[in-house]
Amino acid sequence: MDAFFASVELLSYPELKGKAVVVGGRNASVTKSEADGRHQFQTLKQYAGRGVVTTSTYEARALGVFSGMGLMKSAALAPEAILLPANFEAYRHYSRLFKAAVAAIAPLVEDRGIDEIYIDLTEIDEPTEPLARRIKNAVFEETGLSCSIGITPNKLLSKICSDLEKPNGLTILSSSQIPERIWPLPAKKINGIGPKANEKLASLDIHTIAELAAAPVPMLVSHFGRSTGLWLNQVAQGIDDRPVVTSSEPKSISRETTFERDLHVKHDKARLSEVFTSLCMRLADDLRRKGYATRTIGIKLKFADFQVVTRDLTLPADISDGSAIRKAASECLRRVPLLQRIRLLGVRAASLSPLNTQAAEVAYEQADLPFE
Repeated sequence: MDAFFASVELLSYPELKGKAVVVGGRNASVTKSEADGRHQFQTLKQYAGRGVVTTSTYEARALGVFSGMGLMKSAALAPEAILLPANFEAYRHYSRLFKAAVAAIAPLVEDRGIDEIYIDLTEIDEPTEPLARRIKNAVFEETGLSCSIGITPNKLLSKICSDLEKPNGLTILSSSQIPERIWPLPAKKINGIGPKANEKLASLDIHTIAELAAAPVPMLVSHFGRSTGLWLNQVAQGIDDRPVVTSSEPKSISRETTFERDLHVKHDKARLSEVFTSLCMRLADDLRRKGYATRTIGIKLKFADFQVVTRDLTLPADISDGSAIRKAASECLRRVPLLQRIRLLGVRAASLSPLNTQAAEVAYEQADLPFE
């Protein structure tokens, strides 16, 4: 989906179409004028507080504002950009709509998150481009939103191609076109080559996919290890044997929050305790909604110096109750030296199993938190 969260917001605020719009920030708000009933929007330069960009329109991206960027940095780049609060309930609603529209035409769908899917079109007896147009039209008719599609022999290439002609793009690529259309692209366009790997490749004077494809395999293995080195060579040739997986089990479910200001473990103990309990209860709701219990509970802390610490606890039996999750998470928390202010707090459930197979649940008492 194209700039999905921002595009959903524009359905509510069509007057913002064509403008630089950023979604994110807890303190962002939209009000209505009492005089004429028009929406009044906040700009980035008016925002105060911590937060990151959830997404941005293509007009904002042209100014250098991208998802994951701090709002203060974004304000320096695009001070007049409109800032909207995130509405995840709406995003989930439109996510369900677009996926259902696609599945009605091509039922072999792999869900890759709220705004992205892989589709296996192999068995559909229809010319490729008209089929793609039909899918795009169905998504638009159901949601009012545009999407971009890449149709290629495999998931690796389709992921790359879906991003080449955004927004509302359609790229159809055969294997014979890889040297012409894929190799000139930056190596970081390959899904799985993150900033650190890209930086390491650059240090080896490898900047494009073509240069990666030409790199000797022994050299890649020596710098990245056998598994990653061989994978880099394969993906640079456009090789990817992964099938479209139509059903899968989540490995973990988590909830976390970044505070507007760094919280002191003593002076802000009440606030920390409140947020910690809320995260545990919301995690329990997520588990019940998705039909899972958990045996491993973990916590995540990011301190004022950006150091990240995690701790996990594996229980003797599965749990799904919020108070039980809080008790287990508290035990994890006690194993962390709380010597700095806290920037981020998170709780995670792993070792998941279907809830309906659980015969019993371990009972835990509510515990005091070690914010003292």
